[in-house]
Amino acid sequence: MTDSDKTTSLDDLRNRIDQLDTEILKKLNERARCALDVAEVKLRESGGEAPVFYRPEREAQVLRRMSELNQGPLSSEKVTQVYRQIMSACLALEEPLKVAYLGPQGTFTQMATLKQFGDSVVGIPLVTVDDVFREVTSESCHYGVVPVENSTEGVINHTLDNFLDSNLRICGEVEIRVHHHLMVSPEATGEIKRIYSHQQTLGQCRRWLNGHYPSVERLTASSNAEAARRVAEEKDAAAIAGEMAAEIYGLDILSRQIEDESDNTTRFIVVGREDIGPSGNDKTSIVVSTHNQPGALYKLLEPFHRHGVSLTSIETRPSRTGMWSYVFFIDFDGHKDDELIQTVLGEIDSDALEVKMLGSYPRAISHSR
Repeated sequence: MTDSDKTTSLDDLRNRIDQLDTEILKKLNERARCALDVAEVKLRESGGEAPVFYRPEREAQVLRRMSELNQGPLSSEKVTQVYRQIMSACLALEEPLKVAYLGPQGTFTQMATLKQFGDSVVGIPLVTVDDVFREVTSESCHYGVVPVENSTEGVINHTLDNFLDSNLRICGEVEIRVHHHLMVSPEATGEIKRIYSHQQTLGQCRRWLNGHYPSVERLTASSNAEAARRVAEEKDAAAIAGEMAAEIYGLDILSRQIEDESDNTTRFIVVGREDIGPSGNDKTSIVVSTHNQPGALYKLLEPFHRHGVSLTSIETRPSRTGMWSYVFFIDFDGHKDDELIQTVLGEIDSDALEVKMLGSYPRAISHSR
C-alpha cells in the first residue's frame, strides 16, 4: 500500500466500489445479451431440429481460462464459482435446464449438480440412480447427475451397471470434497439408539463410529438426505449427512467432519444424450467385453501402455450375459476424437468382443489446496 493509498478515506473506497459495481453490472448484462444472440444463431442454424444450448466443453474452457488469468486476491476456486453462476444465469435465458439428481434435497449429489450447472438450473430430485437414467433417457430431463466413485470406499457399482443397458453418454464429471456430520432432531432425547446413513457413508465413517458409537445399530438409507429426513421425525436416532441436509431438515449437528479420511472426495458424472466435443483437457470412458481366454486383459491394456495413454480407472463388473463373464469399465486421458485415442480404440476393438463408448468429456476442474 502506497502513502497515497493510506490517506484514502472510507467514503472514497465505498464510492470506488459503487463505480466498479456499476461497471460490473453493465458488463454482466452485455454478456447476457451476447448469450441471447448465441441462442438466436443456434436456432437459425439448427435446420428445424432442437439446438443444443448447453456445451460443457465450452464452459470448461471458459472456467479454465478465467482461472489461468486470475491474479488474485480472489482464489481461482472463488473466481470459477462466480463464473459458474454467471454462465448458469445466461444459459437460463437461452433455455432453462432440467437436471435430475439422486435425491431427496440435501444430498451431495444435489451439491454436485449446483457446482456443475449453477443455481439457475431446475433440479429434479429422484429416489434412485435408475430413476435418474430413466428420466434422461425419456427426455423428461436434459441431464442427470449421479455418484460414481468415492476416494475411500471405491466405485459405486450400481451406477456402472446402469450403463450396460443404457445408451446415455457421460457428458461431464464433478468432484466434491465430502464432509460428514452426525446430526439429530432438536427434540432428541439424548440417547442415540440408531444411526442412519447411506451404505457408502457408513463405510467412510467406520473408524469414527467404532470409536464413539460401537454398540449403536447402523441402518442404511437410500441417501444421506433421506437419513436426515427420517431422523427429523425420530427422537432417539441420529443421521450422518452433509451440512445442507442439516439445514433443510432442521437438525442439530453433534459432531462435525467425522469421515475417516480428511481428503474424502466423491466423483459424480453427468449423463446426457449427446456427444461432447473436445475441451483440450478431457477424459474418455468405455466399457469393453472380451473373450474369456488367457491374456484377454493383457491384450486389452497393452495398447494404452504402448501408445502412452494414461489410464485413470479400471473396474470389473459381471456382464449379465453368462456365468463368470465380465466386462471392464475403463477411464483414460484424452478425447475420442484425438488421433492417438482413435488409434488405441481401433486396436482394442480388433481383439475385444465389443467396445461401447460411454463418452468423452471435460475433466473435473480442480484447484490446488
